[in-house]
Amino acid sequence: WAGTPVTNLGCCASNCACCCKTTQQWSHDIREALTASLLIGGMIFAHFCLRPEAATQLQPPQRLPLLAAVLGRFFTLVTVAIAVILISGLTIMLPIGMANAPLHWHVMLTFGLLMILVFAIIVLYHFPRLKAGVANQNWPAAGAAMNSIRKLVATNLTLGIATTAVATLGSRL
Repeated sequence: WAGTPVTNLGCCASNCACCCKTTQQWSHDIREALTASLLIGGMIFAHFCLRPEAATQLQPPQRLPLLAAVLGRFFTLVTVAIAVILISGLTIMLPIGMANAPLHWHVMLTFGLLMILVFAIIVLYHFPRLKAGVANQNWPAAGAAMNSIRKLVATNLTLGIATTAVATLGSRL
């Protein structure tokens, strides 16, 4: 069943491998789209809605603990999303072989690995500095860490949007 082409969902009349997707591939696409939506939507919300509004309405002693707590929860979801996307993508890519995988898959993998690197920098370096600043009520240090996180989230948001564009355009690149 998982390897059967779903002919009414994007196949041409000849059911060729270049445009037909199996139910496994459709499941993969939906899983990755939902997970990417969570990541990109969360970054957009945090970057353009939560952080700016918190900055205008709350002073650092209220704002920075709130942002640290929200980011801690979000980073847990991001960690799970990374695992889902990596496992899902590699289960499609590895059986085909890296050499046989389409160019846009390599681009998506490269962007994804860059996003993981940026996330690791946030979680392993800047987020602990934010939490330590909050715990010690050192608001300038916590604010500096939050500003670094903000910039890196903007970087990952850009990479995430670019990855989505590559995934959407696919083999037309």
